[in-house]
Amino acid sequence: MLVVRLLGEVGAEVGGRPVDLGPPRQRCVLAALAVDAGRVVPVDRLAERVWGSDVAPRARATLHSYISRLRRALAGIDGVTIMRRSGGYVLVADTTEPVVDLHRFRQLCAAGDAEADDERAAVMLTDALKLWRGQALTGVDGEWIEAERDRLAREWSNAQHELTETRLRLGHGGQLVAELAERADAQPMDERVASQYLRALHEAGRTADALAHYQRVRVRLVEELGTDPSVVLQDLHRRILTSHPVPADASPPPAAGSRVPRELRAAPTSFVGRRGALHRLDADLDAARSSGTMMISAVTGTGGLGKTWLALRWAHRHLDRFPGGQLFVDLRGFGPDDLPMAPAAALRGFLTALGIDEGSIPPDAHTRSALFRSLTAKKRMLVVLDNAAGTDQIVPLLPGGESCAVVVTSRNRLAGLITTHDAGRVPLDVLSAGEARDLLTARLGTTRVDAERTAVDELVDLCGGLPLALSVIAGRAGAPLSTTVSELRQSGLDGLADDDPSASLPTVLSWSYQALTEEQAVTFGLLAGVPGPDAGLFTAANLTGLPPARTQAVLRGLEQASLLERDSRGRYRMHDLIRAYATGTARHLPDAVRDAALGRVLDYCAHTAFHAGLLLDAHRGPVEIAPPPPSTHVPSLPDTRAAMAWFISERATLLAAQQAAALQRRHDTVWWLALSSDTFHHRRGHRHDRLAVWRAAAHAATHLAHPAPRVIAYRHLGRACAALGRREEAVEHLHHAIGLAEDHDKIYELAHAHQTLGRVLGQHDDDQALHHATRALHLFFDLDAPLCIAHGHNAVGWYTARLGDHDSAHGHFRAALTLHREQHNPAGEANSLDSLGYIEHARGNHHLAIDHYTQALTLRRSLGNAYDSASTLEHLGPPHVALGRPDQARTVWQEAQQLFRRQGRDRDAEHVQRQLDTLVG
Repeated sequence: MLVVRLLGEVGAEVGGRPVDLGPPRQRCVLAALAVDAGRVVPVDRLAERVWGSDVAPRARATLHSYISRLRRALAGIDGVTIMRRSGGYVLVADTTEPVVDLHRFRQLCAAGDAEADDERAAVMLTDALKLWRGQALTGVDGEWIEAERDRLAREWSNAQHELTETRLRLGHGGQLVAELAERADAQPMDERVASQYLRALHEAGRTADALAHYQRVRVRLVEELGTDPSVVLQDLHRRILTSHPVPADASPPPAAGSRVPRELRAAPTSFVGRRGALHRLDADLDAARSSGTMMISAVTGTGGLGKTWLALRWAHRHLDRFPGGQLFVDLRGFGPDDLPMAPAAALRGFLTALGIDEGSIPPDAHTRSALFRSLTAKKRMLVVLDNAAGTDQIVPLLPGGESCAVVVTSRNRLAGLITTHDAGRVPLDVLSAGEARDLLTARLGTTRVDAERTAVDELVDLCGGLPLALSVIAGRAGAPLSTTVSELRQSGLDGLADDDPSASLPTVLSWSYQALTEEQAVTFGLLAGVPGPDAGLFTAANLTGLPPARTQAVLRGLEQASLLERDSRGRYRMHDLIRAYATGTARHLPDAVRDAALGRVLDYCAHTAFHAGLLLDAHRGPVEIAPPPPSTHVPSLPDTRAAMAWFISERATLLAAQQAAALQRRHDTVWWLALSSDTFHHRRGHRHDRLAVWRAAAHAATHLAHPAPRVIAYRHLGRACAALGRREEAVEHLHHAIGLAEDHDKIYELAHAHQTLGRVLGQHDDDQALHHATRALHLFFDLDAPLCIAHGHNAVGWYTARLGDHDSAHGHFRAALTLHREQHNPAGEANSLDSLGYIEHARGNHHLAIDHYTQALTLRRSLGNAYDSASTLEHLGPPHVALGRPDQARTVWQEAQQLFRRQGRDRDAEHVQRQLDTLVG
């Protein structure tokens, strides 16, 4: 019969003859299977047991090789084999008796505990201990081996204690004195050992020695742990002192603080991803150990992110580094209970786990905390504080040992703990799409996920990477996943509800919501309705109606509660499912409150965009917006750079605000947002955004009484269409703008409409383009508008140049450049310089052309005008080629091509590529 030995050197024997199990790591594979003989060990867990937490990519292939060799070593042994089953391996033994000595040991210990006859129980426990041939798992090593060896050593110690207790009941005390004396020296504060030694000495007639040993134990407990012996040990001492009979079944608890607690919940089986967070915790522990300080790490994030799973996963991977034990408590910071757990209650549990008798636990939290620190001062112990409400709840529960480690999980950001206790923060975000898919695979199986891949992709998208949402879905695995997708699309967040509160996403989020102040709760609900995917401080301030400084404090509270995230740009965002929950809470707010909040945001967007747009183009036209309502917070933007930065950060908000204004029938706001953001969209190359806002503005303008907004809207709509190659539609809108301007005698708008039409026609017909550009220039002269005249000269000069009259064109460009400089208009100056570069290149003055183009490029870059910068870079290439500078040409063309592609200007990018293909060298 095969015997697998773990209680000593790892090995195997058949009929007393050893079996060659190969090298240590291969024997470690057998040990990892033998510990759980008869139960499937998943491949990932098996690999982690053998190689540790950082499993190499090739480990799986090596593991299969080890398994194959072990199977060959065990071949021919009846009834014993290693089988592959459902994602793992299992050591199967078709025998009546356990083939693993560890399981035989546990079988004998359990039988001894259940045996009423002490004589027979002593025989069973003695036989169990005889199976040990030295330190468990000798000859193999690793993280898991060390932790398992430590655990098995405690099983051996418990069996030894039980055997001693049984023999004391049998009256064998005199035979145990020498053995217990050694044990008492090795474990001087273990009250169970002390009790057994006192009883053995007393039974051997050495009562004075027993009383003296008690005094030594008592003094040591008081001096080192600040506590008296347990009630049971005190009672034993009193009985020996007064010659009262000592109960044969006296079984005192372990010494105060000497018990090794193992309170961790089981490691999560479906854990996926989180490598970054796990590495961060590893780094925190390594840094603490190297500096001789206690590790405190706070895992923070909103409800449903899997903070507890992460803490347990990490803790189980590092059991070997905490031989002093592990404590775990759910502090109920967020849950169905009205109040979080009091620190005093948590401390009572900790002290009990450490072996403190109930009657010896101090009554107040302060003293309990001091005793806890004393008991843990010299231990290497892990304390997991799960679901903490805040720093005040955590601090009394911090252990006293520098070699201890504390992992806290909380929805609160725990700024106080991080600031005052130098805790490391491990913020959790949602799972990536790949990790979310892995989680569903772990729960549903590879076969089903592969079979319903489309539905799985949709579920991953709908759940937004939130582990709890994905787990809720996986828990309803009976129906086809496509059905689940349909139900989730129809019911939204309610589709993730469950009768079990801890598995119901709306309920889990409600626990965070209930902890908010009234001001925070109102802001949380209003933020759900903010236009766009996120919000800046001023958007939020206008939404709440609070001053910006007060708004920031409220937002900080929501951020601390992990209901809101603040990114590196200082913008606030909610997870989609949290936003869906916030939308539900907003329905409880009065309609007037919600309408006023949205109105303030739209006023802020319109007026700030107006002023920012003027900073980008101070000469855009004679139109003025009405002053904002007094309740509107409008930031002061000092210069062009600040205006461009504001537009970039608020781009998505402005687009959504225009849509919201359209739904509110605020037609003037719709129009103003289009006009104010036009220069920004042009310079950044946002051609599709530009078209969308002007379509909305053109529709809104039909509801406005004044004709000028309609002319402007259709003129810009035509220009936006032309930029996307929609020439026929562009021409139609521009003719409409010209007709409206003529009908209402709007000469300024008529001139601009002609100029824009000329620009569109110039893509195919330079004669017609020149006709409209000349008409516009004459109208500008009639208006005596110098800046407009400059633009007109530039347009006429361009089409004149295209028709071959370079001298006349040069005169127009020079006139335009002079006027632009007189009017301090750098954007127009850049246009004229770019045109002059074209003329000089056509004349063969390539050096001068490069100079003009370079000046234009410098101005355009200073304005943040990426769109026209790309065109100027393209124009710089031909003069460089003409001068025999292919490398310089290649550099500017490649940069131009990158910008074109980034702006979606594929045709321009292809044209540049054709030019690049012509270069030699």
